[in-house]
Amino acid sequence: MPVVIARHRRARRYVLRMAPDEQLRLTVPRGASISAGLRFAERQRDWILRESARLRDRARAWDGGTVVWHRGERVALARDGRDVRCGTDTVRLSSPDADVRVELEAWWRAAAERELIVRTQELASATGSRVARVSVRNQRSRWGACSARGVITLNWRLIQMPPSVSDYVIFHELMHLRQPNHSRRFWREVASVCAGWRDAERWLRKHGREIL
Repeated sequence: MPVVIARHRRARRYVLRMAPDEQLRLTVPRGASISAGLRFAERQRDWILRESARLRDRARAWDGGTVVWHRGERVALARDGRDVRCGTDTVRLSSPDADVRVELEAWWRAAAERELIVRTQELASATGSRVARVSVRNQRSRWGACSARGVITLNWRLIQMPPSVSDYVIFHELMHLRQPNHSRRFWREVASVCAGWRDAERWLRKHGREIL
């Protein structure tokens, strides 16, 4: 597979990423060996194959039988004309030839805006956290964010996760209101409000890329 090599003066280690067209990009720290970087890339063979398969799977058109994450479960879509059943929910397509994925993702985002904002307010109240505002966005590389002004931003794709994992992400951002870092003190705050945070982190590491 083609590899684009880019040196970065602030990079501290070799980093390998794959673009949507399956082109590999290898970031090399300043002064580091390119040949060593290519050997590093070769050792990532299993990851490369998994990522390539994931990208090809995402590129396929969605229809009846397509398996997706929905509220924490892997479910197969079932289509009956303009009606697409996803788990216990049914989405009505705008037209018979509508793009199933586009319309299902729009449905998820609308559901996330209704549910995640309310859930964040509930957890903020339960933990005594003061939130200025909550917004739901289409973030491509993070699950949530907390600004210095107390604004919590959440990825709409949390609606596809198990509720316990979605709650963990919200707790995580709420605790940044107390500790705007990832210090030991921050993780102690997280543990004090979310006993299952380690399990949630493991779920995100294992399945997060399948959703993003």
